[in-house]
Amino acid sequence: MIVQPFDREALRRRFASAKPFPFIEIEDFLDLPFANKVAAAYPTFKDAAAKGLAFNALNERKKIQITDVRLFPEPVVQLHEALASPAFLADLSHITGIPDLLADEELEGGGMHITGPGGRLDVHVDFNYLKDRRLYRRLNLLIYLNPVWDQQWGGDIQLWDKDVKSCQHAFVPMLNRCLVFETSDHSFHGVTPVAPDAPHPRISFAAYYYTREAPANWKGSAHSTVFKARPHERFRGYVLMPAQLLQRRIMWNVHLLKQGVKKLISS
Repeated sequence: MIVQPFDREALRRRFASAKPFPFIEIEDFLDLPFANKVAAAYPTFKDAAAKGLAFNALNERKKIQITDVRLFPEPVVQLHEALASPAFLADLSHITGIPDLLADEELEGGGMHITGPGGRLDVHVDFNYLKDRRLYRRLNLLIYLNPVWDQQWGGDIQLWDKDVKSCQHAFVPMLNRCLVFETSDHSFHGVTPVAPDAPHPRISFAAYYYTREAPANWKGSAHSTVFKARPHERFRGYVLMPAQLLQRRIMWNVHLLKQGVKKLISS
C-alpha cells in the first residue's frame, strides 16, 4: 500500500476547523520504504532543468517543475497514480467535504518540484480556474521528499492570514510530510527562501484537484497566481513586485498587438 491508512473522520474534523483556512498536515503519509524510493528517484537540479520548466522570475526563482508523466521515474508514476485513484479521490472528498473531486491528469502547475539553493517562492494564492477544461481548482496536495533537511536551510512552507500580515503556520519540508489545503482567494501560502549554501535542492510532489461545479464562494472571476510581499519585504512589495507586474502587462499588450498585426497582414 503506497498511502498509509489514516483516520478519515479525524482528518475531516481537523480540516473543517483549521485556521487561517481549511488544511491538514499528515505525518508519515506514504509507506516509508516507498517514500524513500520516490525521493531517491528524483533527478539532480541540473538534470531536472534539462527536462522541466525553469522559473527564474522575481516571485518564483531557481525552481524546476516537471509535469510530463512520461518523464517521471517509475516510483513517481506510481505515486501520481495513487493520488489520482478513485479510492483516494473518495477519501479526499470525504475529508474536505468537497464532492466529485477530479485529479488533473495533465498536472498543470503540479508534478515534480525541485528548488535549488538560493531559490524562493513568494506568498501567493494560486490560479483558480482552468478555462480550456472548465475546471475549478479546489485543493492543493503537497508531499515533501527531503530525507535530510536542516531548518537553517529555509524552504519552509508557510500558511498566511488573508491579509498577509501574519504567518499562522510553518512546516519544514521533511520526508513524508503531506499538506492538503483548500484553494481559495484567501489561501495565501509561500515558501521561505532556500539558503544559497543549502547542500541539497528542496524536492516535493504537488497534486491539484478540481471540480466541474463552481465552489459556493465563487465570485465569477478567474485569475492567475496572485503574489503578495511579506510584511517585512517593503521594498519588494512597493517597488519590485509592481514593477514586474507592469512589465508583464506591457509584454502581454505587445503580444496582443503583434497578433493583431499578423491578422491584418494575413487578411
